[in-house]
Amino acid sequence: MTGDDRAASLRELIGPLRVKPGSQVRLPGDFDPAYKAAGLKKKDSAELLQAGIALLADYQARLAAQDSYGVLVVLQALDAAGKDGTIRHVMSGVNPQGVHVSSFKAPSAGELDHDYLWRCALRLPARGEIAIFNRSHYEEVLVVRVHQENLDRERLPPPALRKGIWERRYREINDWERYLTDNGFKVVKLFLNLSREQQRIRFLKRIDLPEKNWKFSAADARERERWDDYQQAYSQLLSATSTPWAPWYVIPADRKWFARICAAAVIAQTLIEIDPHYPRVSQQERRQLLEIRAQLEAQAPKGTAADPFAAKG
Repeated sequence: MTGDDRAASLRELIGPLRVKPGSQVRLPGDFDPAYKAAGLKKKDSAELLQAGIALLADYQARLAAQDSYGVLVVLQALDAAGKDGTIRHVMSGVNPQGVHVSSFKAPSAGELDHDYLWRCALRLPARGEIAIFNRSHYEEVLVVRVHQENLDRERLPPPALRKGIWERRYREINDWERYLTDNGFKVVKLFLNLSREQQRIRFLKRIDLPEKNWKFSAADARERERWDDYQQAYSQLLSATSTPWAPWYVIPADRKWFARICAAAVIAQTLIEIDPHYPRVSQQERRQLLEIRAQLEAQAPKGTAADPFAAKG
């Protein structure tokens, strides 16, 4: 398969998952958490995922070598949707030196002394890197919106609490992401869309299996009681912040194997669009390399190939 064919295949797979900028999203109706692309089967998922992982590893190496672009992957989901597993499986083949993961929990007292984007800005990728946000700045229009008492902890001045605070934050986030993309940092946004029933089943598994007990807390059950509020908050978020420069992709999360393939495909497609290349040396640098090569070949022990790599070629 050629590079163009591969890119076309990825676009076809992730096309139905993209939130069209300017569209109005209504969850759960507009995106089915159990959706699966026609023709794909679980028995083929391991091979497909490995192909995606290999593709990511190749392009990540080029991204690091070129050192011009960075990639920010934003991962949002309700509890038990599979964020940690997605990161662990999809990024398993990349060089860990070029990828870092940040998990954003409730802000600390020190973080609350700054604007709400500050702590996320500290963890942005450098050029040549991929940064993954496990939850992100979008918590400020999700958890804080569902539990508006959290605004009191942020100690905002009265003008910042005026009517329209959520629309203003959508605008600020869109502007911030536009600023990042304008400066060479691509923003990839994935929402793992889990059904209420599948969450119930996964919660029960965490309770029934002792080795998974640590992953469950009473707070998870309390948040589940606000399911409809979160569906509404996500609907409004997706509608307001899926932009041409940083669109959202709604990943159907009821089938973990398919969710991981889709996540890998979206990230791979982003890297393909960047199309990073290994830097080419100048003619002068090339001449220096050839001179050093001649010196190294002259040092070869008697009876051995002067350049084993050239001999293999």
